[in-house]
Amino acid sequence: MTAPVRVVIANPRAQGGQAARLLPALRDALPPGVELHTPDRIDAALTLLRALPEGSRVVAVGGDGTLHRWLPALLERDHELGVVPLGSGNDTARALGLRHGSPLIWLTHALNGPPSFMDTGLATWHDTLGERRDTPFLSSLSAGFDAAVVARALTGPGRLRGKPRYLWATLRELAALRTWNIDVTVDGRHRHDGPALFAATLNTPTFGSGMPATPGARTHDGLLNLLLAGPFTRLGALGMLPRLLMGWHLGHPRIHTQAFEQMTVLGRGDLPLAADGEWLGQARSFTAAVRPSSLRVIRAPGSG
Repeated sequence: MTAPVRVVIANPRAQGGQAARLLPALRDALPPGVELHTPDRIDAALTLLRALPEGSRVVAVGGDGTLHRWLPALLERDHELGVVPLGSGNDTARALGLRHGSPLIWLTHALNGPPSFMDTGLATWHDTLGERRDTPFLSSLSAGFDAAVVARALTGPGRLRGKPRYLWATLRELAALRTWNIDVTVDGRHRHDGPALFAATLNTPTFGSGMPATPGARTHDGLLNLLLAGPFTRLGALGMLPRLLMGWHLGHPRIHTQAFEQMTVLGRGDLPLAADGEWLGQARSFTAAVRPSSLRVIRAPGSG
């Protein structure tokens, strides 16, 4: 059996292509025997990850979208994941304690730090044709308003990145405010039946480039976290946005949060669905379930 290796894989398109500028410095900083790969397509990255010896240490250079696309192969091959956060959102990196420092410091720690376990989520959903899809996720799964914002953000102005781009998309979606009729069951108990602005599932405390959606969420507690927003008027939703940005939304009577192991959402009509800031499509129904300790990750020192 081939021994695990250490490898750095960079998404040169991360952060709108800005990550490519750092690649020479990262390559120069690599220790002997560690290679830097820069696949320019998702399928090429997945092929590379699946060809590595099982249990290898993979340092991913990119953001939440990069990690989301590579997650299936990371899980299949039981690879260890280190992160050099060079994305627009970086909510997974925040949850791993990677808030301060330089890319070269993160690279050194990702290559050499001790591994620990992280939970992941699994979304099982049916598209508009009734076809079943299984989508693992690291940070968040969004249905309704949040996912519609993701779809807008992906086509937003190129000059906007990170939180400004997300806020731009949010304001545009507010202008065409919609609600979705959903039925929500959490760990076998019925929780909601009727219109809602969104139903988000969080594995990390933040989403949308740092919005503290579920501050109590932990990535290694064997639980996911529901953030359910009931129906809002356009003015009410606009007033909720600054509260969400500051983490003051949890006391609102139309906001419900709950930790859970499994949740089922049935939609009366098509629901926009996104995971880790990546657009998935329209769903008729979905189930979100935690996969405890399913991924080994390298956390920042002292982050727990």
